[in-house]
Amino acid sequence: MKHYKKWADRQHGLVPRVLLLIPAGGLIVILIPYALLVWLPREDAGLGLPSFSFGVVNYIIGGLLILLGLVFAWWSIGEQLFKADGTPVPLIPTKKLLVAPPFSYCRNPMTFGTIVAYLGVAIIAGSILSLLLVGVIALLLILYLKKIEEKELAMRFGKEYLDYKTVTPFMIPRFFSGRKGI
Repeated sequence: MKHYKKWADRQHGLVPRVLLLIPAGGLIVILIPYALLVWLPREDAGLGLPSFSFGVVNYIIGGLLILLGLVFAWWSIGEQLFKADGTPVPLIPTKKLLVAPPFSYCRNPMTFGTIVAYLGVAIIAGSILSLLLVGVIALLLILYLKKIEEKELAMRFGKEYLDYKTVTPFMIPRFFSGRKGI
């Protein structure tokens, strides 16, 4: 962790931060949605698994979830890039602890948004295997956040992060808490 702290303290300009997001974005924005919408529904059919397609209902519910998820995901990425001089990719972490919205609603709004958006895609696909993949992705992200990222944030930001952690929900946003930040 000491070596990571040195790495995390390095300064990077906006261009390298944005360039780092391009390959990460390819996986998150193209490859995983393709698997959820195209590949896994085909696998469902090949395995004889039923589809849970209810026509337009899937599109309405899925579309609303995608919209909600994208708002949280893109909003938090923008905050990390432009207000905290970092990225969501651990290679170039944020230099400042973000505690204003959307990070005041929950500590992991990008992960919340990503999981919700993928859930919306899986619902549109009507695929059981797509839902299972979303569950696996959610589990892996939560394990990473709990086992690695929380320790790393406590090391880098100390008491400020620990105080923030005690008053801000982990993953499910709380919009009305009666407080104005920490």
